[in-house]
Amino acid sequence: MKNTRNTLFLAAAIITALNFQSCGKYEDGPNFSLRTKQNRLLGDWEVVRVGNQTFPQNDYSIEMSFDKNGDFEFSYSYATYSDSYQGSWEFSGDKEDLELTLDNEVQDFEILRLTNKELWLEDEVNQEWRLEAK
Repeated sequence: MKNTRNTLFLAAAIITALNFQSCGKYEDGPNFSLRTKQNRLLGDWEVVRVGNQTFPQNDYSIEMSFDKNGDFEFSYSYATYSDSYQGSWEFSGDKEDLELTLDNEVQDFEILRLTNKELWLEDEVNQEWRLEAK
């Protein structure tokens, strides 16, 4: 009886693990996370690459911040100068895209990877943005 119960438990664990492997929504993962997509996105991010350019570069850096209430901030700095723009963010209906609104212009990004430490996006001209949590 104990052997049968152990076998059933092992089979259930394997089936559950195989089902979780297919849970990934984004091209580059993660396949499974206990945090919601929103909780992984919220906070401050530093842009480390756009296309082939890496950042910070020559005293130039870019940062983004996502708040729970849908507020978004895009900021950049160069040497001693810095500026920021306020806007809003929201997921698309299927949460596969991120819509950023600045100055009444909407920029859509496809989410390629969303963990609590990495955010990879692809913009409308197929340029990849890589961000790291601050």
